[in-house]
Amino acid sequence: MNRLDRFFEVSARGSTVGAEVRGGVVTFIAMAYIIVLNPIILAGAPDVTGHKLEFGQVSATTALAAGVMTIVFGVVARLPFSFAAGLGINSFLATTVVGTLSWPEAMGLVVINGLIIVVLAATGLRRMVFDAVPMQLKLAITAGIGLFILFIGLVDSGFIQSTGLPSPPVGLGSGGHGSISTVPTLVFIFTLFLTGVLVVRRVRGGILIGLVIGTALAMAIEAIWHLGPAVKNPGGWSLSVPTLSGSPFAVPDLSLVGAFSFESFSRIGVLAATMLVFTLVFANFFDAMGTFTGLSREAGVADAQGNFPRLRSALIVEGAGAMVGGGVSASSNTVFIESGAGIEEGARTGLANLVTGALFLAAMFVSPLASIVPSEVAAAALVIVGTMMFSQLRHVDVSEFSVALPVVLTVAVMPFSYSIANGIGVGFISWVVVRSAAGKAREISPLLWIVAAGFVVYFARDWIQSVI
Repeated sequence: MNRLDRFFEVSARGSTVGAEVRGGVVTFIAMAYIIVLNPIILAGAPDVTGHKLEFGQVSATTALAAGVMTIVFGVVARLPFSFAAGLGINSFLATTVVGTLSWPEAMGLVVINGLIIVVLAATGLRRMVFDAVPMQLKLAITAGIGLFILFIGLVDSGFIQSTGLPSPPVGLGSGGHGSISTVPTLVFIFTLFLTGVLVVRRVRGGILIGLVIGTALAMAIEAIWHLGPAVKNPGGWSLSVPTLSGSPFAVPDLSLVGAFSFESFSRIGVLAATMLVFTLVFANFFDAMGTFTGLSREAGVADAQGNFPRLRSALIVEGAGAMVGGGVSASSNTVFIESGAGIEEGARTGLANLVTGALFLAAMFVSPLASIVPSEVAAAALVIVGTMMFSQLRHVDVSEFSVALPVVLTVAVMPFSYSIANGIGVGFISWVVVRSAAGKAREISPLLWIVAAGFVVYFARDWIQSVI
């Protein structure tokens, strides 16, 4: 136990083994939805040949990649940041890439994307970009991610829904009509207030207790009223039905491991394939950078410049996560913002990752158990964590408009566009433009100018591809 403490620096960071275990469990509970959601996204889209991925196979490799990369990151970087399939990239693959490529070819591009990120991290270029970002934007990124997490929680719970209208695009409750009329959303509200009270009262394990009680209540409600999934009953559970039928054990099918190819360049041409890789790299690169920034500050391991211990190793492992995710057809694996739930529960070291990773690996064999926690209950934890991260904005002085505008745009664009990378890109571009207009051009790092120009290309990629 002493060796474990010394290796992970548990005592040095003011933590305990118990807090690390609790934090690891809470992070898994907050992230477990990805085992169900990732295969829903990937297996639901046929590729250019008409082939679809099999749901169970994607679920198994999703858990496998998440478990392996979470443990590797915990051991190498010794930080409580867990990994899983990134929602931005998997959606991009399913909605855009496989319209012109097969699934193996699409996953081959993900592997190439990961290799490029590893090279950028190993050469120090990724660290240089990280250092070039001013502290005001780093804090804005943290706050923006917090607001993004909060918004995800509100949407996943059904508390906020699309109206289906041009204006307003979203509204409160069922169909965005301003009324809370479903039992699962009421369960979310109960869990949210219960967890909030526990956190305010500084009850140890408050987030975990809230998740457990919320899940138990959801299971009791489902046993009595049999609401079922929302696809069959508009008042049902949105993603995971809180019930267990049949055996809790299942043998994972890992047939997708190694099912990728690099034939995309011959199918659609070098230029078109390169543009797709460029998009993947930009999204992966800056999503992870933003998440690292937010989580490291939340965990209290970031210095005054926003850097944290073993940063280069962390960035290399993150790139390797993309390679592993593509290699098993689970999409790019990256650091997950939901790790903040475990951090708020007390996790401060990579020891928590061993717990989270082990639970992901176990989930391959007990996948029915992993899907018991409904997204409405997990959403309550996301709202709590998002609120805590958003509070970092208090450290930003927005009295100067040339600072205020880029900061506000960074924070707002992340949830409104459902993309961390978009928020970072808009923040970078507006920073160099507005700060230059304010006579602060010499204070801006040349590298930030280059990255901002790269984001201009990134945002114009569809037009560029059409021209090509």
